[in-house]
Amino acid sequence: MTTSFTKSVGAAGIALLALAAPALASDMTPAPEGREFSWSVNAALTSDYIFRGVSQTDEEAAVQAGFDASYGILYAGIWASSVDKDFVGGSPTEIDIYAGIKPTWGPATFDLGVLYYYYPGSTQAGPGNPDVVELKAGVSGEILPKLSAAQTFYWSPEAAYDAGEYWVSETTLAYALPKVFVFDPSLSGTVGFVDNLDFDSDYTYWNAGLTLAYGKFSFDFRYWDTDSDGETLYGDLADERFVFTAKVVLP
Repeated sequence: MTTSFTKSVGAAGIALLALAAPALASDMTPAPEGREFSWSVNAALTSDYIFRGVSQTDEEAAVQAGFDASYGILYAGIWASSVDKDFVGGSPTEIDIYAGIKPTWGPATFDLGVLYYYYPGSTQAGPGNPDVVELKAGVSGEILPKLSAAQTFYWSPEAAYDAGEYWVSETTLAYALPKVFVFDPSLSGTVGFVDNLDFDSDYTYWNAGLTLAYGKFSFDFRYWDTDSDGETLYGDLADERFVFTAKVVLP
């Protein structure tokens, strides 16, 4: 299964680069980056906080909020969500801090960054630290009219509580639909693969959904599932489910 999935991800990445290649070849000079400072804040309410196919809230609702800032190709941000207090060392909150660069080249936008997952107030639930640092490398862009794609890889030297080195591959497609009444709808789907290199464990997750955007608001209806065995790894927390998320971004 691992070999088959890896080949599929590789094929998706090659297809993305192949579709972008003509535009890249026509403009081999990186596009000039504006040096304007911009910022935004966001808040969301979701019926279940799912991260890589696994519920972080024990299948309960979550409140989330974040702040993002950028200057030219530089970006940084902070994002927080309520989580199940028994999930990571008794902490009721996950805080993600991230930064990186997003250079563009033709139609492609690259994303090279670092993320820090922090769980304030967590206690020692096992050996090592519950907090996690990840490195990220990705590319995204419009590959056909109204159709965009993204391929991102994540790597960490150590999962929470010394649970091993791991890497993640995530492929996303999104298609913008014609306007419906006051909404700008879009369809999107993601396939991801998590591989723990030290403990020889892996699983695949995926989602598909419809997002309705209205000005600064968005309403997302999404189906999630994984191939994780219900009796191992994450148990029922990785089962199939439908998730609804309402979000606002300001200004």
